[in-house]
Amino acid sequence: MTATRQGRLVGLDVARCLALLGMVATHVLDARTPDGELATAQWLAGGRASALFAVLAGVSLALMTRKPLRGRPQVLRALGILGRAVLVALLGLALGGLDSGIAVILTYYGVLFVLGIPFTFLRARTLVLLTVAWVVLAPVASHVLRPHLPERGYENPTFAQLDDPGRLASELLLTGYYPVVPWLAYLLAGLALGRLDLRDTRLLGALTLGGLGTAVLATRISRALVDPAVASENEGGMFGVTPADGDWSWLLVVAPHSATPFDLAQTIGSAVLVIAVCLLLERLLPRAATAVLGVVLGAGAATLTLYSLHVVMRTPQVWPEDGPSAYATHVAVLLTLGAALRIAGRRGPLETVAGLPVRLAQRSGTKR
Repeated sequence: MTATRQGRLVGLDVARCLALLGMVATHVLDARTPDGELATAQWLAGGRASALFAVLAGVSLALMTRKPLRGRPQVLRALGILGRAVLVALLGLALGGLDSGIAVILTYYGVLFVLGIPFTFLRARTLVLLTVAWVVLAPVASHVLRPHLPERGYENPTFAQLDDPGRLASELLLTGYYPVVPWLAYLLAGLALGRLDLRDTRLLGALTLGGLGTAVLATRISRALVDPAVASENEGGMFGVTPADGDWSWLLVVAPHSATPFDLAQTIGSAVLVIAVCLLLERLLPRAATAVLGVVLGAGAATLTLYSLHVVMRTPQVWPEDGPSAYATHVAVLLTLGAALRIAGRRGPLETVAGLPVRLAQRSGTKR
């Protein structure tokens, strides 16, 4: 984490908390109204919350690697990040075996971190250019390759799938719900963002306008190019990628979880907008108000633990079946635990475990 007046960028925690609550909303609330219209929560958070989560992963990775290192300390830091990524991926495989009905992101998230390590050596300008290129080219590569890969499943990656590593790899990288190859665009965008001075109010204002403009422009261009009937049919989202039927027009849609150039651009813009606004809010609020905000939305500092808890709570054997107040219950539990951890000055238990390889690498790197 970078330092602020109080040693932490509270705005990033606020953005992480919003991402967490948005993902919970898409898991718990109905995607459609009784009239068949797209529900407000799904319109607002569908595809955007998980993208925000991934962009923030890139920001975190940038902050972890901001200090220039060479030689042995640099290698150890990379190994520490690799160890953290493996632990997160294993946690995802464990959670994927639960009957939660959730497309668990953590295994993809871990693989995303592994693939992101080589890009931590790049500067912000290079990362921005690479992000733009990745947004355009990765979906094209995916569209070409997916017809030749094993047919995807619709279950979460689990330990049982380790028996067929080739199929599991193709699902994690290209055919799954959060396909890492196109999703690397989110990590690259976050890396670029994390290389900037996130305390600069003017810069944050520019990022706010840039993020908003990118999201709106991508959506409008897509809507102008796509048949309205197709756009309406897919406005609720897809299952990670477009159909692998050889129809190139799918790359024009902007539907959530479609991993098209327009979807990636729109969700990256939305994520940059949210992050910049949260950081601006931190800069503009008085210290006392920022401290209160950091406690109330303290769940953002323990998203690995609380996201995992949310998945467990969605398991019928663990938590009662959904009712009208299910979302409020999830939010109350997550925010209460997040606030308690923040007041106690403690990290989430899973954050502590997942961060162990990084801390061990730091200690080893300081020894002569």
